[in-house]
Amino acid sequence: MSDPGEMYQAVILDHNAKPRNFGDLQNATHKADGDNPMCGDNYTVYLEMDGEKVVDVSFAGCGCAISKASGSLMTQAVKGKTRAEVEELFLRFHEVVTGDASTTTDARDEVERLGKLAVFAGVREYPARVKCATLSWHTVRSALGAGGIVSTE
Repeated sequence: MSDPGEMYQAVILDHNAKPRNFGDLQNATHKADGDNPMCGDNYTVYLEMDGEKVVDVSFAGCGCAISKASGSLMTQAVKGKTRAEVEELFLRFHEVVTGDASTTTDARDEVERLGKLAVFAGVREYPARVKCATLSWHTVRSALGAGGIVSTE
C-alpha cells in the first residue's frame, strides 16, 4: 500500500466501518445537530466540557462513509483541546478541504500538519463531498457556541 491514495482510502474505510467515539455521551454538557440534506447525513455531536477544555466528545447518527469517517477523526482530533484550539483546527481543516492546498509549499505543509485529517484533502475536488467531510466540524463548532441545528444548505 505505497500509494498515498490507497492509504487515505483505507483510513476512511476503517473509520467508517469502526467509527471512534460513536454514540451518545451521557455526561454531555453541550450538543448540536448537523444535517446534510443533499447526501442524507445527519449527526449529533456531544461534548463534555470542563471550562474551556473538551474533556470528552462523541457523535451519533448516520451518513455516508466520508461523513462518518470525518466525524470519527474529528472526535479524536478535538478531545483534550480548548475551544480556541478546536476553532483553529476547524479553520485549518476547512481551508484544506475547500481551498487549493496543493499549489504552494505552505499549503502542502498545512496538509501535513493535519496528520490523519489530511485524508480529506482530496474531497476539495468533489464539491458535493466537501459538505460530507465538513458536517461534523460545523456541528462541533456549533456545539461549542450556541448549539442548535447546523445545515450544509
